[in-house]
Amino acid sequence: MFFKKYGDIVVGIIFMVISAAMILMALQLPKSAIIDIGPEFMPLVIGGITFALAAALTVISVIGLKGKLAALEGEEAPDCDYKRVISSFILMLIYVFVLQPVGFIISTLVYLFLQIMVLSPADQRGKKQIIQVIIIDILFTVIVFFLFRYGFKIILPTGLLNF
Repeated sequence: MFFKKYGDIVVGIIFMVISAAMILMALQLPKSAIIDIGPEFMPLVIGGITFALAAALTVISVIGLKGKLAALEGEEAPDCDYKRVISSFILMLIYVFVLQPVGFIISTLVYLFLQIMVLSPADQRGKKQIIQVIIIDILFTVIVFFLFRYGFKIILPTGLLNF
């Protein structure tokens, strides 16, 4: 019940702290001697935007807190599906550790499929939905791979698929 009442405020504060830390770390990056825009530019932009959005979320949540408290009065706390939360956390940990040795494409294909299956309701796991998930999984992985490889010129881990 606590998170239902104060969740947006807590999340806003957490993201303000994370973005402030990101800004501070970005300021410690070495300046570029060649061009005015150095490696600190994008982290500063992302950190600033994240901080502003988190601050807006916190302020809006504090302003609307009275109405939310009145609406939640007498309502019972919903059951949390801890099995899905723990499964998602374990899948993320496994993904992080197998990304480098196995490679981006294979590990992302497997991770996304399993993560979507964990988070989808039991009645949404039929043959038709699984085919849709596989198509989305393949499209997303290929688009992200090519975006990083050719758009950003960043080589993602190839792992087992050396090309």
